[in-house]
Amino acid sequence: MQTTFSLRSNGTGLYEFTPNVAAWLADEGADNGLLTLFVRHTSCSLLIQENADPDVQLDLRAFFERLVPSADHPSMSYLIHTYEGPDDMPAHIKSALLPVSLSIPVSNGQMVLGTWQGIYLVEHRSRPHHRQVAAHFLSDR
Repeated sequence: MQTTFSLRSNGTGLYEFTPNVAAWLADEGADNGLLTLFVRHTSCSLLIQENADPDVQLDLRAFFERLVPSADHPSMSYLIHTYEGPDDMPAHIKSALLPVSLSIPVSNGQMVLGTWQGIYLVEHRSRPHHRQVAAHFLSDR
C-alpha cells in the first residue's frame, strides 16, 4: 500500500501528523509489517519525537536555530547558496543532519511507537510550505 500525505507548514517548527498516518493504516486494513515514510523535499525533515510536552518541540527548534543560524548571521558568512533567502541553505544543512525517512514497525494495524512518541514533519524554512510525505506499507503476508 502506498499514499502521499500532503502537509502544510506555517514556517519553522515541528508538525505532528501521527493521527493522519494511523488513520490511513486503519482505513487500509493494515496488519503486521513495516511502514516507511519519506519526505520529498530538501529543506525539511522527518522525526519521531516526544508528543506529550510541547516544550520539547520548542527546545529542539531553538537548538537547531543555534546550531545552524540564518545565513545573514555573521557566523554563516561562508555560505555561497543564499539567493533563495537567508533561511534556505541553513534549511538544507538541517535536513542533512536530520532524517528524511523513517521506518516504523506495524503490529495488528498499529504503529509500534512508544507511549509519548509522535511522527513530525520538521520544517526548516521560515515561510509556509506545502510538503509531501510518501508512505509505503509492506505487509508481512
